[in-house]
Amino acid sequence: MEVYVIKKTEINEDIRDKEVRLLDVDGEMLGVVSRKDALNLAIEKKLDLVKIAPNAVPPVCKIMDYGKFKYEQAKKDKESKKKQKITQIKEIRLSLSIDDHDMKTKANNAIKFLESGDKVKVALRFKGRQMGHTEFGYEVINKFAGIIGESGSMEKRPNIEGRSLIVIFAPKK
Repeated sequence: MEVYVIKKTEINEDIRDKEVRLLDVDGEMLGVVSRKDALNLAIEKKLDLVKIAPNAVPPVCKIMDYGKFKYEQAKKDKESKKKQKITQIKEIRLSLSIDDHDMKTKANNAIKFLESGDKVKVALRFKGRQMGHTEFGYEVINKFAGIIGESGSMEKRPNIEGRSLIVIFAPKK
């Protein structure tokens, strides 16, 4: 069992070290000073003393507006999350006795999914005695792959899982 410890950023009076390496608002090095002197400088400038490198010897602290710093960090995190593309897997179910028109309709839906950047999982379900003739299932899957061939490619070869023949298509880039 893993235990995650969330470290809280130490600011102002929370800093317990005797001496700290101090950076000014502009990032200029002020040298190694006592915690009390660093805190007095921060109060004088009406800003916060923030420990930015707790593992250094002595720890590095910076004089900054902590509220503004937290706001900027949250803004950067939100912006980076916007740029991430989450790929989803959409599922389409086929049967062994599917008609051509129905297959084209399902293939058109698969093409839409692939063009929007999602992966498509095609599951062909065998019923009853159809399990004895899985080769017909491979034919249906190959026919389906031929229809959507321009939009997607087989990411994983067709394989039987339980009573289903499953294949995954990924969008072509």
